Amino acid sequence: MTPHSNVPPTRSHGPRKLTPKPHPILSRIFSTDHRTIGIQYLILALVSVIIGTTLSLLMRIHLVWPDWPLPLHGLILPEDYLALVTIHGTVMLFFVLTTAPQAGFGNLILPAQIGARTMAFPGLNAASFWLTAIALITLLCSTFAPGGAAISGWTAYPPLSAVPSAGPGQALGMDLWLASIALFAIASTASSINTLTTILRNRCPGMTWERLPLTVWGWFTAALLSIIAFSVLLAAILLLFCDRHAGTSFFLPNGDLVNGVLHQGGNGSPLLWLHLFWFFGHPEVYIAILPGMGLTSMLLANFSHRRVFAYRTMIVTTLLIGLLGILLWGHHMFVAGLNPFASSAFSISTMAIALPAAAKVLSWLATTWRSRPSYKTPMLFALGFVSLFITGGLTGPILAQPILDEYLHNTFFVVAHFHLIMAMAGIFGLYAATYYWFPLLTATRSHPGRLLSEPLGHLHFWCTLIGAYAVFLPMHLTGLAGEPRHYAQLTGIPGPGGSLSPAGALLSHTLPLNRFITYAAFFLAAGQLLFLINLARTLYKGNFASSNPWQATTLEWHPTMNPFTPSSASDTSEISVHRMPCHYQSNKVEISFLPQWAPVSFAQGEIANATDSKPE
Repeated sequence: MTPHSNVPPTRSHGPRKLTPKPHPILSRIFSTDHRTIGIQYLILALVSVIIGTTLSLLMRIHLVWPDWPLPLHGLILPEDYLALVTIHGTVMLFFVLTTAPQAGFGNLILPAQIGARTMAFPGLNAASFWLTAIALITLLCSTFAPGGAAISGWTAYPPLSAVPSAGPGQALGMDLWLASIALFAIASTASSINTLTTILRNRCPGMTWERLPLTVWGWFTAALLSIIAFSVLLAAILLLFCDRHAGTSFFLPNGDLVNGVLHQGGNGSPLLWLHLFWFFGHPEVYIAILPGMGLTSMLLANFSHRRVFAYRTMIVTTLLIGLLGILLWGHHMFVAGLNPFASSAFSISTMAIALPAAAKVLSWLATTWRSRPSYKTPMLFALGFVSLFITGGLTGPILAQPILDEYLHNTFFVVAHFHLIMAMAGIFGLYAATYYWFPLLTATRSHPGRLLSEPLGHLHFWCTLIGAYAVFLPMHLTGLAGEPRHYAQLTGIPGPGGSLSPAGALLSHTLPLNRFITYAAFFLAAGQLLFLINLARTLYKGNFASSNPWQATTLEWHPTMNPFTPSSASDTSEISVHRMPCHYQSNKVEISFLPQWAPVSFAQGEIANATDSKPE
């Protein structure tokens, strides 16, 4: 017997079976590569923001010109207006402000910033994206359901949302809304687990916790909040679905009369939904803007050529904002009949969160104080984020007072507040990230990344900033006048004999301001066309960027992290971190900087010359 006689003989007869190669397009679409998934998330968010902006313009048109018929549709009925409100809020909050900063840029940039090759769970990462895409499709399909889309707003307050016969859109349309948000909650939870595991286990040598960029701390804290908040939201949605179809009574009180139907049996409470929903709803604000806070800190230091003032304090304030943000959900319920002592506790905790937020603002001001900043487009949008965050935050302590909130609750004052501090500040953070990281987004193996046009970027910034303030600052005045939100029509309601009834005169003196807000909304939306033009122009024939166009110090600009660099295929385990980010020194002649990956023995001037870092 030969030494290898125990090896079974190979078959030499018959045709050889070849493993079929995957289709190149399908393999690209269903890729598990974190960069591809990140770009897919951003494309989904771009489609969502176009849809959400269009719906908001239709809402503004109807408030000012309620008799204007929509082409191919006709007059916007009250239930149509409430459906616009519901889908607009849901799309913008979940599929733009949550998806783009956390999942989109998190997939694109997070692994590179910690020196990792990929996300911890590539398969789970791809599944999270496709669940998110299915959730968006499900939500949009609800508009074609019999009876129309859900009309309960993005908060879906029971008991109306718990009874399918409550009104138009509360049957199949509401079921599809619940299914969409449930899928999104599952996808976001899975994506957040992936993010946390990647940060915990995939950091390169030397990347200690205090050396993590503040953007990573923003993603880390937002992921922690997402796991807690979306898990509670998913449970609440399942309970509401059971109330609708399984005969339970979690949110339906006994003896409640809804649209002529008397509910008997059970002892549920709509307040339970408010507690569960806002336990998710308020942390959602910080899930949307914490990544923007971290990026703003890094950009202000980068373009001011300064170290981040009180870096460790900024880490602590990020964690504190996350902790306090999950403890103050009750300030959304001051008019819901809370115990006065509970209202006082939630009021104090709401004002307490202003302390770490104010510390961040002071750090931003100190970082840029008496510096010589470079006013590139990412820097402008970072400064715009600071401006909007401060302006929107100033009205937070007002709404934190129960006695004031009783008057302002559910008015346009609240709409103005959260649109400034969350929506517009979050959008400015997304624009800052896009202009800053666009060379990394567009780099491929065949060509380096491209830079978005600076002149178009500056024009886009000023149009967006002016438009944002022109739209939402006047809303504070209409809210102070008592203008309620979610009302399909405030003026021009015909009364008996053709004259205007008292209801038709409701808040008629705010109509000039509402007209101005509507014109400003069209101006703001038109300003975003500049970004789309800039995007298309740059992808077609934009200028190529150098390997480190912003003189950045974080690892995503390391040569081996660039897809265009041939060495990017090599093992990145040899990357090591030697210091915290944002090591800059400037004088009247030159600016020198030390990237995180530069060995300690190198001179700063040598590093500045060796990294091909002069901005264009």
